[in-house]
Parts: sequence; structure tokens; C-alpha cells
Amino acid sequence: MRSFKADLHIHSCLSPCGELEMSPRAIVEKSLEMGLDLISVCDHNSAENVGSVMRAGIQKGLAVLAGMEISSREEVHSLAFFDTEEQALQLQEIIYRHLKGTNRPELFGDQVVANEYDEVEGFNDRLLIGAVQLGLDEIVNTVHLLGGLSIASHVDRPSFSIMSQLGFLPDGIDLDAVELSRHTSREKARTSIPGIERFCQVSFSDAHVPEDIASACTYFMIEAPSIGELRLALRNQDGRRVLDNNRIRKSILRNCDELSERDRITHT
Repeated sequence: MRSFKADLHIHSCLSPCGELEMSPRAIVEKSLEMGLDLISVCDHNSAENVGSVMRAGIQKGLAVLAGMEISSREEVHSLAFFDTEEQALQLQEIIYRHLKGTNRPELFGDQVVANEYDEVEGFNDRLLIGAVQLGLDEIVNTVHLLGGLSIASHVDRPSFSIMSQLGFLPDGIDLDAVELSRHTSREKARTSIPGIERFCQVSFSDAHVPEDIASACTYFMIEAPSIGELRLALRNQDGRRVLDNNRIRKSILRNCDELSERDRITHT
């Protein structure tokens, strides 16, 4: 097993709030520049750019999981992750059947479908920014039936989170983990969000521009970048686990200080 540095919440140019610079190849190249080992693109209510990012990742040697960010009937955002594009497209078919409305680019922005070479292949005209007419529990169960992981998005945020929309973390919901935004530490979340200790906590960037990629990430101790391995890590089973980001950050800083000191001694 080894540590995988992962940012599993990145938006591409398909998301109405994603910048045009967030093209498949650009996302992969920026992720590699930031030292990431594993990423996932989670566009709003769509997986049409998932395959392009996965193929760009293969070309550049970066592991990419298929993902999507779904807005439930309650306007709670959640993340879905799969091993394959085919699974994500199965979820997309269900989501599209329950998504109403047409996009207005002048209000919400263009929704660009691009290939792995960053060539524009078309525009999605669905109202991807909208809410799907499915409850959160239905979405979580559907993701699991398709073999995926379901994680509540940015639970600490004042909008489009499970806390902002429901006001609490339901007992009966079968989430695999909860995501904290880059603006909240695990320590702060544990004192401000009742019941969060019941769930594994992860942090990702929710990047909409290249500069934000890897601004928050989670380290997983796993054998391979797969849904099965991540599921074990989120459950802290069979030696797989989610690593403490603070300890890793302190270790990196300590190593940098040691290298700087060695360099200073060498030059004096």
C-alpha cells in the first residue's frame, strides 16, 4: 500500500460555474503539476466530460475516477464516484430523466462538452445548475446500486449542503463520507456540526478554476486507485485508511526545513 494524494471534487468546463479554462487536458496537467495522484471530475448533474478526463489521464499517467455532483430535490449537493465511465453514464441517464429546464448561457454560463484533446464537441443545453427531482436518500441508494460511493458535498457551507438545507445529518442516510470545504478544518467541523463524528470526513478543492485544483485534498493509504480500495479506506478496514492531513502537512514542512538547513550548511 502507499499514500495517494487525491482531489476528488473538480469541475470542468461542462459545469455552468466552471471556467472555460477547466478543459479535460488542462485539468489533468494542472493536477500533475500540483502533485496529485488521483482526481475525479464532478460536474453538476452530468458526466459528459468524464470520459475525456479519464482518457487524458491515461495519456498523462494520472489516475481518474468517474464522478458527478448531484443536486437533490432538497437542493443538497452530493458526490458520486465510480470506477468506470459506463457506470457514471448509467447514473446520468437516471439524472437526466429527473432534471427539468433548459440552460440560459447568458445567465448561467456555457456548458462545454470537450474531448481529451481539449477540442469543443458541443454544448449541453440542459439546466445543469438545477435540482433533480429525486430525494437525497434516493440518490444515495441509486449510486450504491450502481456500485459507486456517495459523499455529501461541502457539508459546512451555508448553501447547497446537507446542513444548510436539512439542518442536520440524518441518522438513516447511508453516506460513505462527508466532504468538508477547504475553509473548514476537521477540528472545527467536529465542534460545529452535530453528529459529524459518525461519518468519515474528507476534503477536496471543489475547484472551478485551474488555480484552485489541489487547494484541498485528502491522502488515502490504499493499494490502488479504485472504488473498492477507497471504500475500505473510508471504513478504516484491512489497513486502508484516510490519513491525517495535518500530520502530513507538518511532515512535509519539517522535511522542507531539513532540506533547507542541509542546503544552508552545504553552501557555508
